[in-house]
Amino acid sequence: MTITYDYKSAIYVNLTNKCNCACTFCLRGGEAKGSIYTEDSLWLEREPTRRETLDSLLSWDLQNYKEIVFCGYGEPTYRMNDIIWLVDELHLQLERVPAIRINTNGHANLINGKNVIPEMKGRIDTLSISLNATNATDYAKLCNPQQGESAYAAMLDFTREAVGVVPNVVLTIVDQDKTPEEIAQCQTIADELGATLRVRSFINS
Repeated sequence: MTITYDYKSAIYVNLTNKCNCACTFCLRGGEAKGSIYTEDSLWLEREPTRRETLDSLLSWDLQNYKEIVFCGYGEPTYRMNDIIWLVDELHLQLERVPAIRINTNGHANLINGKNVIPEMKGRIDTLSISLNATNATDYAKLCNPQQGESAYAAMLDFTREAVGVVPNVVLTIVDQDKTPEEIAQCQTIADELGATLRVRSFINS
C-alpha cells in the first residue's frame, strides 16, 4: 500500500480513495498500458491511520525535499482533521518542515460540513484548487460532482475565502479541449478571486 512517494522535489501523501467527483480527465480512470496509474496503482486497500502516515513521512529524509503534498487518488480534504494533525506533528518533531501543499477540488467545506479554512492558517502554504471550467454547467459535465452545479459556486467561495489565509492559492485547469478564449476567462476568474492560474498539460494515463 503506497502511503507516501517522492516525485521530483516533493513527497506526496496518499490518504484516501474517496472523492465526490468523477472528473472525465482524472488519472484514477487511467487505462494506458505501462502507466504508473494502471500498472503500479495508487489505489489504497484501506485508508492509512494518521500514525501510519506520520511514520511513512518520517521514513523519508524530509530535509531534502521542498514540499509535502497531500493529494492521492481521492480528495484529501475528506481527511482534513488528519492533515492538520500530521502537519502539527511534523512541526513538533522536525527542525524544518518542507512547505505544505494540498491539491484539492475545493469542496472541503461541503465535504466537512463546516468552514475548514481557518484551520489552515499557519499550517498550509499552498492550496492548488481545480477550477477546470468557466461556468457551473460545464463544470458539472466535466467533473460530475455529487452536489451537481452548486459545487462550482462552493469551489469559488472556498477559493475566495482561502486567499489571505493561505499564502499561495492557485487555481488549475487542464488544457485539453480548452480554447484560448476559455483560458482567458479562467485567468479573469482567478484574477477576480485573487488567486494564481496554472494551466496544466493533459496526461494520457
